[in-house]
Amino acid sequence: MIDALFGSKTRVKLLHLFLNNPGKSFYVREITRKIDEQINSVRRELSNMLTVGIIHSDSADNKLYYQINKRYEYYAPLREIFGDKAEKNHVPEEHDDKYSQTLGEMSGVRIAILAGVLVKGSISPLDVLLVGNVMPVRVKSLINTIEKNEGREINYSVLPYEEFYYRLSVRDRFITEIINSKHIVVVDKDHILNSA
Repeated sequence: MIDALFGSKTRVKLLHLFLNNPGKSFYVREITRKIDEQINSVRRELSNMLTVGIIHSDSADNKLYYQINKRYEYYAPLREIFGDKAEKNHVPEEHDDKYSQTLGEMSGVRIAILAGVLVKGSISPLDVLLVGNVMPVRVKSLINTIEKNEGREINYSVLPYEEFYYRLSVRDRFITEIINSKHIVVVDKDHILNSA
């Protein structure tokens, strides 16, 4: 039934594989073994999925690897359909806590918000927002660590406290988008986001 809806049995199997292994990449022969389908149909469907943007590819060790694109517009609803039940009930991922502690200890940070690919169900284009007087070297080091752990580029922004407070008070679109999307307030030293 679902095969008819999504076009092919191979595509459905690929969606199951990728959406249940976010952050993990696979090469073609590995995929054909895992989903037990012919290599030509796998290649055809991977090409279609790349065109649509639901997966992206990267080469390493003379092999082309494919991985789910967590920034794909319909990633969350597809994950609801194809993700395992255990995964759906999974509350914030453990890396949230690890980043929370690091952000909490970073000097100069008055507000820190995680969103985007770091928070399950978030559709924010921004992953990390830091507010305060933070040393750029410390920020770059933190972002590099997160990118290494996540295996992807992280979108982040650093704002002076006064600018953030002003933009919050005038309901600036950039700030409102983050606050209205699913997010985690990690640091809020002045308690100005207590209900956000």
